[in-house]
Amino acid sequence: LSPQMWQVGKRQASRAFSLYANIDILRPYFDVEPVQVRARLLESMIPVKMINFPQKIAGELYGPLMLVFTLVAILLHGMKTSDTIIREGTLMGTAIGTCFGYWLGVSSFMYFLAYLCNAQITMVQMLSLLGYGLFGHCITLFVTYNIHFHSLFYVFWLVVGGLSTLRMVAVLVSRTVGHTQRLILCGTLAALHMLFLLYLHFAYHKVVEGILDTLEGPNMPPFQRVARDIPVVSNAVLNTTAKTIALTL
Repeated sequence: LSPQMWQVGKRQASRAFSLYANIDILRPYFDVEPVQVRARLLESMIPVKMINFPQKIAGELYGPLMLVFTLVAILLHGMKTSDTIIREGTLMGTAIGTCFGYWLGVSSFMYFLAYLCNAQITMVQMLSLLGYGLFGHCITLFVTYNIHFHSLFYVFWLVVGGLSTLRMVAVLVSRTVGHTQRLILCGTLAALHMLFLLYLHFAYHKVVEGILDTLEGPNMPPFQRVARDIPVVSNAVLNTTAKTIALTL
């Protein structure tokens, strides 16, 4: 029995050590000061001018991760302030899937495309670059979800979303050699980033409402509180009860 207990304890200790080692590997990517995050948020809205040498990209994921969660919260807030009627279920999973799917999916696709175009960028740097690029999306959606004017959205889409996109494009241009490679890589990133903002503003609510209608049914009645059925009491019982009360009095 003791050798078996020793083997079980050894396996559990090795699993705990490997888990701690994996967490320790991720620690450098989240070791950042709030002042640095604030400075990088501001830099994400300022396009770089010098593209003759590779621009520096922050290799941390704390700021991009917080921006993705912020975008999730803004989408949930936009669903509540819009005219979308939600009967049951939660929107948290849909919002998280949309935001993280875009961040991870587009970053992976752009990293693969950058590898084909011989761009000098790593996967972590691409995640950081695209994550900080969502800062413009957060500002645009937060303002336009509370002030419902399409003209205002187009202004923010061109100015705020355009500045964050130009920042990412300029950084990729500085790390890519060749005009054709720059055009393919930067054009793809700019199109995906700007179209994603249009999708979140115009089509996201309708898509979510359609998914909920498909899952729950379009004609499902709203939840109502139903009163309990009271059993019918016979007249004989009522008469007996009345006579008993009269004799008591």
